[in-house]
Amino acid sequence: MFQSIIDETRIALGGIRDFARSFAEPTLRLGVTGLSKSGKTVFITALVHNLIHGGRLPMFSAYSGHRIARAYLEPQPDFELPRFAYEAHLETLTSADRDWPEGTKRLSQLRLTIEYMGEGLFSRDSVARRLSIDIIDYPGEWLLDLPLMNLTYAEWSASMLGASRRAPRLAFAEPYHRFLAALDPSAPRDELQAQKAAQIFTAYLSRCRADDVALSALAPGRFLMPGDLQGSPLLTFAPLELDQARKTRRGSLHALMERRYDAYVDHVVKPFFLNHFARLDRQIVLVDVLSALNAGEDAVDDLKAALTSVLSIYRQGSNAWARQVLGRRIDRILFAATKADQLHHSSHDPLEAILASIVKDASAQAEFRGARIDVSALAAIRATREATVKQRGEELACIVGVPKKGEKIGASLFDGETEAAIFPGDLPENPEIANHGAGPKVRFVRFRPPLLPGGSQLGLGPSFPHIRLDRALEFLLGDRLA
Repeated sequence: MFQSIIDETRIALGGIRDFARSFAEPTLRLGVTGLSKSGKTVFITALVHNLIHGGRLPMFSAYSGHRIARAYLEPQPDFELPRFAYEAHLETLTSADRDWPEGTKRLSQLRLTIEYMGEGLFSRDSVARRLSIDIIDYPGEWLLDLPLMNLTYAEWSASMLGASRRAPRLAFAEPYHRFLAALDPSAPRDELQAQKAAQIFTAYLSRCRADDVALSALAPGRFLMPGDLQGSPLLTFAPLELDQARKTRRGSLHALMERRYDAYVDHVVKPFFLNHFARLDRQIVLVDVLSALNAGEDAVDDLKAALTSVLSIYRQGSNAWARQVLGRRIDRILFAATKADQLHHSSHDPLEAILASIVKDASAQAEFRGARIDVSALAAIRATREATVKQRGEELACIVGVPKKGEKIGASLFDGETEAAIFPGDLPENPEIANHGAGPKVRFVRFRPPLLPGGSQLGLGPSFPHIRLDRALEFLLGDRLA
């Protein structure tokens, strides 16, 4: 309780500081997260490029209504945060060897400022207003750590080991189970044993994340995305088989693991929550629903559990000015099913419905607390177009693009240069059918980024094609540009 009061006080003091800064210069802090390969880096790059260079955004009212005078990047506002490498990512996407940029591996930030006119008649005649958007990019794996703040080491160990003894984790946890069987938690602490335990446990988590399994609730997140903690003792712990009736023996392996778990929560998880996460105004959570669907019902259930667990930690609710003084709250959360360009447009609404079904319980909690929730299917950069192909007298709704070199469907091996038409399959209209693994599999092929005609090396000129990026912008920013 005492620690909670201290934490709430720190949040309140940060809220007063942020409110004072925002009062002088209106600022919105937008968090962008999602698990590995969900498309965070691409989303931010596409968002910024479309606003700066004039993309097609008909559903973004401030933009389509010609009320945005200009958008531009500003110097980094927070000295302790690395800058999101927008220009480098843009060059990767638009160079002659165009490819997708590397994914998010650490916390970063980018400030985008929009000059705009208000929506009212009198506002249009006044001086342009300004809104600075601080985009905070962080690995979704770190988000999975937040529930650890409410768990002791013994509770976390019991939870992790319990999950590892149920399918589908059981098949991959056998090496760790064998290691635990020969381990005595009450034996004297041994650094080599601790390191070995962490290595085997991390290998188990990594296997659970592989495409054929695609599980999501895999904490600690820094074990999979260590960032600058690679090799740190803070990551040298693992769950142990503990006798709850026996006291922790000083100098034991159990005591060592428990101390490192507590240090991980105190020095890694809580600072991330207090210094960054608790200061967000809006959040978009990018979700790779298609990979979970292809991996089966277990992956879908695990994704649902992970999102529900994480959302319980969000500081949700209205961001009225009186509340902001006591600490910001996330008042809008958008869940976005990414890679919609890998499906024909007839499956975009079913994809959205499937994600809405997955986050239904989590959304109900957030809305009860006063936050607005929306769900969308999108592709921040559309790598395909649509076409109809006749095959054996049947017309198939296909997507057309340039598959990456080495991609394969059946006997076809793609060279990375040749365009191909692919029938991806259709998602069922009933989301419950898809969630329970009864729907058809979607044929996944990784496509190269689209070629922008007339664009320079840094993509000046035409902006990236997209699917429903404008809808996402309207939900996340529209009210603040009215």
